Amino acid sequence: MRLPSSIFVSVSLFTAETTAALYLSSTYRSAGDQIWQGLTLLFTLVPSVLVQLTLTFIHRDLSRDRPLVLLLHILQLGPIVRCLEAFCIYGSVGRVEEPYVSITRKKQIPRGGHSEEVERQVGQAEGKLFTHRAAFARTSVIQAFLGSAPQLTLQLYICVLQQGVSIGRGTLMVISLLSIVYGALRCNILAIKLKYDDYEVDVRPLAYLCVFLWRSFEIATRVVVLVLFSSVLKLWVLPVILLNFLVFFLYPWILFWKSHSPFPENIEKTLTRVGTTIVLCLLTFLYAGINMFCWSAVQVKLNDPDLINKSQNWYRMAVYYMLRFVENASLLLLWYVYKTDFYQVICAPLLLLQLLVSYALAIFFMLVFYQFCHPCRKLFTSNMTQGFLDCSSLLCIMCASASPHKRPLRKAILEHPCPSVLKEMENQADETTSCFHGAFTTHFSIKTSETPPHESVKTFLRYLNVFLKFRCFHY
Repeated sequence: MRLPSSIFVSVSLFTAETTAALYLSSTYRSAGDQIWQGLTLLFTLVPSVLVQLTLTFIHRDLSRDRPLVLLLHILQLGPIVRCLEAFCIYGSVGRVEEPYVSITRKKQIPRGGHSEEVERQVGQAEGKLFTHRAAFARTSVIQAFLGSAPQLTLQLYICVLQQGVSIGRGTLMVISLLSIVYGALRCNILAIKLKYDDYEVDVRPLAYLCVFLWRSFEIATRVVVLVLFSSVLKLWVLPVILLNFLVFFLYPWILFWKSHSPFPENIEKTLTRVGTTIVLCLLTFLYAGINMFCWSAVQVKLNDPDLINKSQNWYRMAVYYMLRFVENASLLLLWYVYKTDFYQVICAPLLLLQLLVSYALAIFFMLVFYQFCHPCRKLFTSNMTQGFLDCSSLLCIMCASASPHKRPLRKAILEHPCPSVLKEMENQADETTSCFHGAFTTHFSIKTSETPPHESVKTFLRYLNVFLKFRCFHY
């Protein structure tokens, strides 16, 4: 049984960030900065309360007679108590023979085209530790994106305004950044275990390193971009943040409404319809908070019994990163245009280039992770790199077809045809059509019986994309 080190890291970051935030708020109070004090406390206490409620909800403490534990949660000491309880359970394993064990069956990752099913005996102590790990994985995500991310943005904004970094503020920003990156890492691992629940997943250290670098570059760049933009255009930063938040908050609800699915009732038996609605709103609220700063590895799907989309949609990820890159570049361009005299002490073009390169590095490490380090990459039904290339080629074709400077050339060719050139273009177009028809017929005559319908549709669209590309080039 593995040591519950992830629980210790989660509680350590939670405790350190809360302590540093309380100390910094006291310094703001001494300096008379009541607004900064109030916002610092707000971004500390609200996620702390949500963490206590999450732990209570997962462990079902309301239906059990544990008044002391509930009191400690009210005093915001619940994570520390849960951590001590987890280590006590880990220390007692093997000392007492457990009367009941359960048998779990997990598939191994296919090697050489074969996948074996392995049975394991899980005792009560190991089951309790699994519940603790799952609870702290979720609370780490809540703490990261509903507390640490706004806190880091606020403190960095104060540093820009006051043109200085104090020891307390710098310490809090470092802890907040580590908390955000760790929460994003736990979100990635949680998504892998939820999507591939039937398999024995083993995440290697190189995969952890790739995710850490990917999330570090992505989140740090996003926070700096938001702070720079808000420092010069204070009135416009609120519409930008609200628009981002509302889009990602309403997106799962729009998909749920379009699916015409019944209202989910299997979240918790003790919850009423109003309670279920509140839980779903909090879930989509957290989903929007994650996507505000980085791509959420866990995709919410309200019409699914598990509320999680277990399919891997590369096109959605590609569109997200393309639009986010464009948004970051636009915000940086606006900052560069409207920057004040304060930024004359730094090289603004160099800073802009560094931020764009940092976001590009985040995308690079993401590609490396999914292409080479993902523990379940052998189970992918489609290629991530091919999805990104197909999406990019589709955008290029749309831009090329919409560009007006190519239309007069086409018109001139039609008005002044050269017989030899026109004959050669027709022959090339006919060859392209016959190649497309032959490849399409061969593929579907061979693989239709063994390929799922959605894969056949994807293959058809890919061939159609190539065909249209060649037709556009020839004509």
